Amino acid sequence: MNPFSSGTRLRDMIRAIRACKTAAEERAVVRKECAAIRAAINENDQDYRHRNLAKLMFIQMLGYPTHFGQMECLKLIASAGFPEKRIGYLGLMLLLDERQEVLMLVTNSLKQDLNHSNQYIVGLALCALGNICSAEMARDLAPEVERLLQFRDPNIRKKAALCSIRIIKKVPDLAENFINPAASLLKEKHHGVLITGVQLCTDLCKVSSEALEYFRKKCTDGLVKTLRDIANSPYAPEYDIAGITDPFLHIRLLKLLRILGQGDADASDCMNDILAQVATKTESNKNAGNAILYECVETIMSIEDNGGLRVLAINILGRFLSNRDNNIRYVALNMLMKAMMVDAQAVQRHRATILECVKDSDASIQKRALELVYLLVNENNVKPLTKELIEYLEVSDQEFKGDLTAKICSLVEKFSPEKIWYIDQMLKVLSEAGNFVKDEVWHALIVVISNATDLHGYTVRALYRALQTSTEQETLVRVAVWCIGEYGDMLVNNIGMLDIEDPITVTESDAVDAIEVAVKRHSSDLTTKAMALIALLKLSSRFPSCSERIRDIIVQNKGNLVLELQQRSIEFNCILQKHQNIRSALVERMPVLDEATFSGRRAGSLPSAVSTSSTGAPRNLPNGIAKPAAAPIADLLDLSSDDVPAPSSSGGDFLQDLLGVDLSPASAPSGTSQPPKAGTDVLLDLLSLGTLPPAQSSSSTSDILSSSQDNKAPLANLNGLTSLSLLSPNATSPASAASMMDLLDGFGPSPQKHEENGPAYPSLVVYESSSLRMTFNFSKQPGNPQTTLIQATFTNLSPNVYNDFLFQAAVPKFLQLHLDPASSNTLPASGNGSITQNLKVTNSQHGKKSLVMRTRIAYKMNNKDVLEEGQISNFPRDL
Repeated sequence: MNPFSSGTRLRDMIRAIRACKTAAEERAVVRKECAAIRAAINENDQDYRHRNLAKLMFIQMLGYPTHFGQMECLKLIASAGFPEKRIGYLGLMLLLDERQEVLMLVTNSLKQDLNHSNQYIVGLALCALGNICSAEMARDLAPEVERLLQFRDPNIRKKAALCSIRIIKKVPDLAENFINPAASLLKEKHHGVLITGVQLCTDLCKVSSEALEYFRKKCTDGLVKTLRDIANSPYAPEYDIAGITDPFLHIRLLKLLRILGQGDADASDCMNDILAQVATKTESNKNAGNAILYECVETIMSIEDNGGLRVLAINILGRFLSNRDNNIRYVALNMLMKAMMVDAQAVQRHRATILECVKDSDASIQKRALELVYLLVNENNVKPLTKELIEYLEVSDQEFKGDLTAKICSLVEKFSPEKIWYIDQMLKVLSEAGNFVKDEVWHALIVVISNATDLHGYTVRALYRALQTSTEQETLVRVAVWCIGEYGDMLVNNIGMLDIEDPITVTESDAVDAIEVAVKRHSSDLTTKAMALIALLKLSSRFPSCSERIRDIIVQNKGNLVLELQQRSIEFNCILQKHQNIRSALVERMPVLDEATFSGRRAGSLPSAVSTSSTGAPRNLPNGIAKPAAAPIADLLDLSSDDVPAPSSSGGDFLQDLLGVDLSPASAPSGTSQPPKAGTDVLLDLLSLGTLPPAQSSSSTSDILSSSQDNKAPLANLNGLTSLSLLSPNATSPASAASMMDLLDGFGPSPQKHEENGPAYPSLVVYESSSLRMTFNFSKQPGNPQTTLIQATFTNLSPNVYNDFLFQAAVPKFLQLHLDPASSNTLPASGNGSITQNLKVTNSQHGKKSLVMRTRIAYKMNNKDVLEEGQISNFPRDL
């Protein structure tokens, strides 16, 4: 016989497929067998039709397409014999699903078989209908299935009940037809029929409120009696599992009682006694008993209030937590989290056991227990629970420290009874797992420290002690550096000593040593080193005897490869050398941060707005042809809300325009807080720390100088530097103007000249790098002072030609910008030519706010894309 003829036995085909050593060989065998089966189908081979369909089902299970054999299923179903029908129905369930249109052809055969005299054929039809029934088939065949629920044979009644579940799920409107037959099934003695009847009633309650009310009134007592009989029944070998009679029926009955008891006090009262009996008498040393207990607990927690039963249920869950099986402990923790919403006091009694689960070796149990502990904490138990968690933090795995640290910080912040306790706990967390603390957490700690004026000395001494032992925790170093920079004099002079702390001797040199270690430590990141440089600048004013040493440390970073640190070093050295008269004012202590506003900002109630009213050109458009774009321009601007009023005492500098900050000089004495004004503090915008009440300009400046972020730090610090001289109390004096000129290396305001047709302005080099120079020429139209015409000239300083040259610009929303097309998109090399482009800027707040602009220049050099960005803020004041 041909090994691949339609007469090949199924076992021979399976043996041939298993003998294949490669996927290609297997595909070849399947391909030949499918070809033989197709040939037999075309020849209408009736002798081997059932064998061919069996082979097709095996091929289908291997994942190969078998759609060509679907009609063979229908032909076998239409056969008269039971063996053919059995293979046909099996193939129907495997090869087809309810979405296949060919199912419409089998409805009539199903109807005939449901009315067949042979109960086994009826069972085949019910099984197939329960697996692939569609909505149309359900409507057509529901009467036959409903009739079979009263059939004499229990196996047919069981299959009819399962088929009815499929029908009511597909067509919920038919549910009312099955209510009475389903209720009659609940009186069955046969456990197989009873369990399917209970499941049918459960699904009817889910899809029909009418069925739910009917079963509550008519069947609750009967279900309670059935459950009691099963719970008290003697040993029955055919249903016994681990000494428990039919635990599957137990669980199904409890689920139905749970649905009936939800929201109905009368039904709940009827089942209280049996639930208590099941909860107390069921053995928990076997898995079957634990499954029943878990379902019983879930039922107790879902039905109407009964305090005693709920305490019993929660105690069962507490016993589950002591079980050695991880799965049982995990489901117990899940259920206890739900129980917290119902009876938190009863769950509190198992607090110690839950805390032990936090220390479990299983990661899933650890995380779930930690979430439950988080729910358990309140004002009364926050101190002992936090102590336990912090103690475990010291020995926990690295993978778990992130989640544990986040929860501890959240709990301490949420339930802290007093600020000193909050500071102590946060210092412990920072010392143990500071590298896992998120930025907003240590920002919040700084806000709290700033507000706790009577604890400044205590905090800086505690941080200094912690810094001696935990220098590898980055966030601890940052907070300590900030506090030493602000309150270093309190550290050295032991100001604000509390009774609970021991005296500490710290010299000015020791304080500078601590900051120097942070600057020079190899593992310190950019933010930490930048904050350390700020602290050194502040200490140079607080510790005059160490001023020279501090300057030497700062100067060491003048050649740093990181532009941000290099720039800070040069600027701070300039302040120390040339601006002694304004240094003390620049680095005065920061004002008290507004804690309430910071909390609101963190919660998202004060989202920062991004100004997008600017014009930019996407790279795929001709140079200078612009269209509005929200996301790219917002990214280019990176600006905060601009809708704050300009300070009346000055024209408002560019930093106020860009960041919405009130930087006008204040008359209040140092260290005193003032009523908050509209506007967002520099620390808020650059460090995301919150809103400050405006105070001394020098304090705001010291904040600006310390406000670097890892990625945006150079640009943010440039903003702070450019407005530096404007922040001194004598900003309007000629000396201050000269200081500003010196700090900006000569980029101060240019003198103005007036001509007959309007003021004239000198050319200004607004951007220059090693490869490109950008120069602006300004002019004004007579009678229109708000509009400024700018001619931008771009010069190539490199020996390479720039192609696809593209200039983009963005401005805050009080400005309107129009870009004309550029003169060319090719920039010659070595300054042998230039590109010009005209801009028109309209200032709606002319005389109050100056022009400011961010630019982006893109071009190709040697077929490589190059992008240069910059910020222009040194425009003449009266533009």
